[in-house]
Amino acid sequence: MDEMESLNIGASNFSFSATKIDELGATEYTLVSIVVDKSSSVSPFADLLLKMVKTIIESCKKSPRAENLMIRLLYFSSKNQLEEVHGFKLLNSINTDDYKDIRPCGCTALVDASFSAIGSTLTYAKNLIDQDFDVNGIIFIPTDGEENNSTMTMSSIQKQIADSRKQENIESLQTILIGLTDDGNISTYLQRFKDEAGLDEYIDVGEVTEKSLAKLANFVSQSISSQSQSLGSGSASQPLTI
Repeated sequence: MDEMESLNIGASNFSFSATKIDELGATEYTLVSIVVDKSSSVSPFADLLLKMVKTIIESCKKSPRAENLMIRLLYFSSKNQLEEVHGFKLLNSINTDDYKDIRPCGCTALVDASFSAIGSTLTYAKNLIDQDFDVNGIIFIPTDGEENNSTMTMSSIQKQIADSRKQENIESLQTILIGLTDDGNISTYLQRFKDEAGLDEYIDVGEVTEKSLAKLANFVSQSISSQSQSLGSGSASQPLTI
């Protein structure tokens, strides 16, 4: 679309789309990335995942900070199969009726998806800050499995985060990994992934049901609102509990 542009993440082969800066009307934004696992193993609850995403978006539209939110939605499976449903778009321009069914397939390129989410947020945030916008960000990565198909490494994610803090490319950034599993071994792996990649938080949803994903949608929308309200404070919002 004319109001969107394509941007590269550093020297990597990853790219993303975002609203052109001259299309923006506010002076401050919270950049939200929702990065959803669509590997084969999520097939039993793919419809519930889509419902969750729609619920999050519609809940955010009711926020008093709705005009200050931009959202990027990314689905991931195997390497080279990151599906950007849309890049960073102004919340009021998103129509959830346009979201198509999630079609699970392939492996779990969790590292690549995380790298894309963090890199795109930091790249776009720097562009905005260079134009005198105030910017913070929050990233949610729900997954039911272990990394098994990426091109990037966990250390590359950790470096992104460390470099951004040194260079002050964004006011604050929260990164939240979410386990969609009642398998203790996978939960243990995801906790270790969080630590080794340098992410901020790991949330364990447990068994995936309509009720548990509804609770997750509420947690995500409240976390987005809290992070947006903290913009200008110089620090991230306080972590919430699910």
